[in-house]
Order: sequence, then C-alpha cells, then structure tokens
Amino acid sequence: MTGGSSTGPGRPRKFDPETALALGQRLFHARGYEAVGLAALTDALGIKPPSFYKAFGSKAQFFAQILDRYSASVLALDEILLPSRAPGEALLELIVGAARAYSHDPERRGCLVLEAVRGCDDEESVTLARRSAESRRDQVRAYVARSHPEVADIVTDYVASTMSGLSACAREGMSEDRLTAVARAAGPGLQQLLGKLGA
Repeated sequence: MTGGSSTGPGRPRKFDPETALALGQRLFHARGYEAVGLAALTDALGIKPPSFYKAFGSKAQFFAQILDRYSASVLALDEILLPSRAPGEALLELIVGAARAYSHDPERRGCLVLEAVRGCDDEESVTLARRSAESRRDQVRAYVARSHPEVADIVTDYVASTMSGLSACAREGMSEDRLTAVARAAGPGLQQLLGKLGA
C-alpha cells in the first residue's frame, strides 16, 4: 500500500492509516460490513492482523473511524451548515449533494452509514452506524434550531427521511440524474416547514 516511501533497499513501505481508512471505506461501502472479514481487510491493506489491531484496535473500531471520515468528507456537514447561510438553501444543498454522492459510483451506491449494515447481524457495527446517523441528525437539528427552534425537530426528520429514501433508491440503481431531480424537489417542502422567516 502507499502512503510513505522506503528508506532503503528491502525496507517495507511506511503504513499510512489514512490510506487504509480510504481503502476500508471503499470495501465496506461496496460489500457491506459483514461481508468484509478481517482477512480480506488485512490482505487489501497489505498488513498482518497484529499490525491491524495495533493501528485500529478491532474491525469495529476501524469501521467507527471510517464512519467519522465518511460523514466529514462525503457529506461535509461542517462545510455546508454554516451559520451565515439561510437554512433552506443549506439544507437543500446537503440533500442534493447526498443524492450525487449516493449515486455517482456504481460500486458504492447509497449512504455508507445506512447501507453498510443493512441486514447486518453484528450488533456492535449496527450500533456504531446508528450513533453516526444520530450524530448527523443532531448536527442538523442544532443548525436549524439557531434560527427556527420551533420547527427544528420536524425539519430534521424531513431531511433525515429524505436522505434515507434517496439512499435506498440509489442502492436499487436509480440514476444520478433521477436521484438529484428528486432531491431538488425537496426544496419547496423545506421552505414550507421553515416558513418565510430567514429561510
């Protein structure tokens, strides 16, 4: 794997945790959490199990770091939900951006947080995904509550339900054009919920 250079003949390349997380993210998203065993992970990362445990603790802890990475990079809530922006505009950008992210790669369709553990029997991974989704909803709720506290809960539910539906449709194979068209249609609903005040 990449992420560093060797310092001499026969020396192994330096292990790069960020590159490992990116690769792990691709694997979990494409195959689902349960379908990616430790042997498949360590083979793909080019490391032995002891090195994996030393770097990440466990497969579940590795998955937890990947969920954090996904929320910060793919959905980019911190970059979109800015206090200076009108909530209706920012939330619609979030929904449309999610629709694009969910559908642009045929091997990684839908939301990683929702789809990687769908039908999964591993309680720890399901709990991790649920916590990640709840954290994302909490961030949306806090953002809306700054200007529209009276509708923060219903707007958050609207956004979460819309994104969940988009994820499911992407997983079923809906095209990016169709998915983004549906996402844009969520705009009037947001405006109705928010009302005219600062929306």
